[in-house]
Amino acid sequence: MADESLKKTPLNAIEHELGGKMIDFGGWELPVQFTGIIEEHQAVRTRAGLFDVSHMGEILVRGAEALALLQKATCNDVSKLEDGRAQYNGLLYPTAGFVDDILVYRMAGDDYFVVVNAANSDKDYEWLVECAKGMDVAVTNASADYAQLALQGPNAEKILQ
Repeated sequence: MADESLKKTPLNAIEHELGGKMIDFGGWELPVQFTGIIEEHQAVRTRAGLFDVSHMGEILVRGAEALALLQKATCNDVSKLEDGRAQYNGLLYPTAGFVDDILVYRMAGDDYFVVVNAANSDKDYEWLVECAKGMDVAVTNASADYAQLALQGPNAEKILQ
């Protein structure tokens, strides 16, 4: 019987139907494997694998000073991002200590989509809100509004084409 206290992604029922071995991953019921860890590892390293990463947090950063906020709060140069591209980044405290490792997507213009680790979602959101004080930018925790899939491996791009 499933633990009703665990959060579930939109793909939870399908993952059960496909025989996923479910575990408690930071308060989320997620599959740790389907056919076997070694077989799945090899598939991702040599071909591709599809992962349900819907437990990750999503934060929208929008407005005239969205770029300025992200430049202030992260350690990578977000200004280099073109529309539709993503960048691995670090969300930092002013002392350069890490808040979290994140992905920053530039959707278009002054519209950014930030993916954060599930366990740090609230902390990351609160930190960005703090950093945004006095700036012309809207920071929205949209974690409840999104589901995510990650296609990873050397054939990922080819599969999407």
